[in-house]
Amino acid sequence: MYAPTKVKGTSKTHKIMLYALSTCVWCRKTKKLLDNLDVEYEFIFVDLLEERDEERVMTEVEKCNPAQTFPTMVIDGKRVIVGFKEPEIRKALS
Repeated sequence: MYAPTKVKGTSKTHKIMLYALSTCVWCRKTKKLLDNLDVEYEFIFVDLLEERDEERVMTEVEKCNPAQTFPTMVIDGKRVIVGFKEPEIRKALS
């Protein structure tokens, strides 16, 4: 069974889940932005999961992002930001 990695931050205003690929430059930029904003978040590197877990996570991703592209960020279980969109991410977390 997989478990997301939790990254501690001083801002705990939002519940943030980031679905990412370990080899994706845009995913790394998104993680770096979240780190710089000092927000608490969880992430999963989907490509590092075992096959069964990867299938489960991709089903979760598909519910909020039918294209199943990365990075996919879910904020408070309802707001979804797909791709590295720095201004949109900053606004959503402010």
